Amino acid sequence: MAATFQVGSALLDACILAFLSQEDAYGYILTQNAKELLSVSESTLYPVLRRLQKEECLRAYDVQYAGRNRRYYQITSTGKERLDEYIREWAEYKQKVDKILFSGGRIE
Repeated sequence: MAATFQVGSALLDACILAFLSQEDAYGYILTQNAKELLSVSESTLYPVLRRLQKEECLRAYDVQYAGRNRRYYQITSTGKERLDEYIREWAEYKQKVDKILFSGGRIE
């Protein structure tokens, strides 16, 4: 049985911003990428997208596709700044956890 780590909101935010830093994407694609990587549901992801949009980290726009609108999300400059912060914080956090996990639980 594989271990499952709890995904916190900051990690989910960071992953969504990282996805969108590569290219704009619509909600379904984002949920598929997030579900594949983080085991989160669509019902979890859409409130995160709305919150990041409200915090001005994302902007949304609609594109016609096959007679319907697709809502695309785009990272903003505020979102890029937040992603940079998350990347710095993750590097520090990962280094600490790696030290514990790979030193047999000893903190030197």
